[in-house]
Parts: sequence; structure tokens; C-alpha cells
Amino acid sequence: MDFTEIYKQTGGLVSFSAGAHFLLTAVADRIIVRRADTFQIARSWLVDSAPSATANALAASSSRRVQAADNAALASASTISHIGWSCDSEYILAACAKAGTVHVFQMRDEGWRARIDAGAEGLVKAEWAPDGRHVVCFSEWALRVSVWSLETSAATYIQYPLHPDKGYAFRSDGRYFVLAERHKSKDTLGVYDTADAFKLARHYPLPTSSMSSMSLSPTGNHLAVWEGPLEYKLYILSLAGDLLGAFSPDPDPGFGVRNVAWHPSGIFLAVGGWDDKIHILEQFTWSRVATLELGTRIPPGVTVWREPLNWIEATEGRGFLSYERLRGPQPLPQIRTDPSKPNPKSGVAQIEFNKTGTLLLARFENAPTAVHLFSFPAANEPFAPTLRSVLTHTRPVLQARWNPVRKGSLVACCGTRALYLWSDEWVGDSGEEEMAECVGVPAKTFDTRDVKWAPDGKGLILMDRETFCCGFEVEGDEVSAI
Repeated sequence: MDFTEIYKQTGGLVSFSAGAHFLLTAVADRIIVRRADTFQIARSWLVDSAPSATANALAASSSRRVQAADNAALASASTISHIGWSCDSEYILAACAKAGTVHVFQMRDEGWRARIDAGAEGLVKAEWAPDGRHVVCFSEWALRVSVWSLETSAATYIQYPLHPDKGYAFRSDGRYFVLAERHKSKDTLGVYDTADAFKLARHYPLPTSSMSSMSLSPTGNHLAVWEGPLEYKLYILSLAGDLLGAFSPDPDPGFGVRNVAWHPSGIFLAVGGWDDKIHILEQFTWSRVATLELGTRIPPGVTVWREPLNWIEATEGRGFLSYERLRGPQPLPQIRTDPSKPNPKSGVAQIEFNKTGTLLLARFENAPTAVHLFSFPAANEPFAPTLRSVLTHTRPVLQARWNPVRKGSLVACCGTRALYLWSDEWVGDSGEEEMAECVGVPAKTFDTRDVKWAPDGKGLILMDRETFCCGFEVEGDEVSAI
């Protein structure tokens, strides 16, 4: 496996376009677009660092000392904090949260650009709406959400969002924008019609007292909301506001919900807390039908893949090496946790279904070096989720991601000069079999801290703190250099 050259990036802001033809990168206050086939620069823009009218007014009313400090911080304020492609890859978004500005560029016309000034309420986040013609901006202090239209230059304002990062969702078809809000000290939910200028369609109270997060089902029919970290309560609602079910384990583990994941069909919901258990709920009664639990030993019958010791040094980061396949029950390395301390190192750090819903990936905080893969039955099979495979590593796993197109392809990274690949699509003498490989990155100072798939599932982005490189699958090989 070969890799591309190493390029600069800031804040991990690297993204493929929807068709995987271009690669968008932010470097400080500059936007760079590269062709995915040659990696030549196709477009480049420098964001306008001039302060907005609101910022000038605030600076004029402040003292000279404060104004000097603001001028000194101008360079850092122009650093890009968020980027994004529109759904049709026609427009590019670049937000500078500290400066309170959002810049929009057009691929077809390099001279065209638009700018959004957040104003006195500030800016913490900006992203595209699913239609690619509206920009959604979240202000500081949970004051409001501003939805700006590129076509009319008009804005729609929604008051008092609950969370700018985990309190909203778009339905899969992009028709409705669902937003958790806080009105009169009570949790509420607003449903807004994106086809009608984001006008309010429904507004109703939530059963939570202090909502932590929410998750919309893939079908868009059900919404899961749950309480904060001190109370393990999860509720299922319809978009119309009907309470369909509630779940709370017995006995109460003492901490709340940490992660949830919907089955691609929407008929199951996996719920993980801080107690190293994953509860599977079904949509008819929203009751628990299975519990997957982290054990101190890996039971017999489970395939165990272990990363070879010192293989990076032995191969000098070049080529690939298969995991060691172990037989029989194996101990699972775990770290001790102290539940009396804040943010204990325990619980379900990640749960995610693959594209077809036949596999469930799980990472547990107190077993940081392991990736668990559970076999999930199909609709025509008896419902009995079981642990299928465990991948163990010498260092904690930082990221693990399913291929967005292929049903059985997984990539992980551990902050080393390597990638870790697992697949059950390899065809051997006895049919389809699983395989696991360690792939070295031939660079002296590159540590893979994050990894992303291209939308077509053929490319990979590998990211270090300030650099990145890519690889692309070609016929007859897994990944090849550009």
C-alpha cells in the first residue's frame, strides 16, 4: 500500500466533495481545493479578515487597551474553524467562529463570494442545510439559530437552541429540521419545514428535565432523546410529539446514556451508557430485547485478532502485515476506573452499525485497545446478536469507521504510523472470510490520529495534528498512491 504526499491542514479540516472528485482543505485563513485524481490545486481563496461592522462598533466603544488586544488577536480570529461542501459541490463554506463570519465561495466562478456576519451574538458553528442553498449558523450563549438563504439573502431566526452540537437533526430527506430548544426553563422541540422557508410546523414539550442529546432515526419517523449524565432515561417520540416509549435499566447504573446508534432500518436502537453495557431496543414496544456486555475475557468461538508487537519498527513503516489470529478464550486488557472521579474512563465510547446493519462496532472506554464487532441478525434470521470478532492493539484506538459503501470494511487508527484494516469480504477457499491487516505509513513524523472515508468508499484521508495524506483504492489492490 502506497500513500500520497503529505500536505498541510488546520484543525483537521479536510473533506471530500460529494462525488469524491475534489478535496477541500483549510490552512489557517486559506481555503484550498485539490483535484482528487492528480492532487493539483484547482481553487484557492483567502478569507476576508476585515472585521464586521458590529465588531468595529464594539471596538470603537472599548478602551484603547482593549482595542489593541483585539488587533493583536485579529490574526487568530481569521483562522477557519468550520468548512463544508454543499450537497451538489457547487458551493464551499468556510466559517471563522472567533471572527463571527461565514464565507461562501463558488466553484464555477472563483471571483464570486458571499459573507455572513453573525453580529453581536457571536458564532460557534456553521454548516450547510441538506439543500445546499441555506447556511445554518449557531450563535454563542444558545441565543438563536440563524438560517441564511443564498438565493434570497434573507435569514430565518429560531430562538434558544439547547445544544449547538448535539441538539438538532435534519430528516434523511432534508424536509424537516428538528431542533431541541429551551423555553421558560423547559425542554421543548421545534420541527421546521425546510421547504417553506424553515417555518415552524410543530412545537411541543419534551419529557426530559435536562436533555443531554438526541438522535433521529434513519427513516425519520422516530426521535430518541435522553437525560443528562446523572440519570439513565431515554424516550422515543414521533415527530408529531407523541411519546411512544421510554427506557431505563433496572437496576439504575448511576450514570446516564453516553451513546446511541440506530439500525439502518430504524427498527432497532442500540443504547450504551457508562456501565459497559449495550442495550438493544426494538420499535414495536421499545423494550429491551438483548444486552451486550463487556467481559474480562473473550469467550471461545470468537475470532481474536492481535496486532503484532513492534511490527512498525521491523517493517520501517512500509508494506502491510497480517494480524495474529488467536484461538480459544483470551484475556481482555482493561484499565481500572474510579467512578467517584469526574469523567470516569468507563462506558461505551462508540457504537455504530455498518451499512447493512449486519455488524455492530463497539469501543469501550476501559478497554481502549480493543474493537468489538458483534454479528447482528438479518430480518429473516433468529434474533440473537453475538460477539463475532475482537481486534486488539498495543495502543488505544482513537478512531474506527465503517466504509460508507461496502458492508464489511472497517478502518481504525491508534495515533501511530499505521492504519488497521478489517474486512469480511475476502474470498478464500471456503468462501467469504474475514481478514485483518496492519498497514504502515512510510513517513518519519506522521502519526495517524484520525481517518475518514471518501463518500464512494474508495479513498481514505489520514490526518495528523497539522498534516494529512490520502490513499485510493484501485483495481487489484486495497489502496494505492496517487
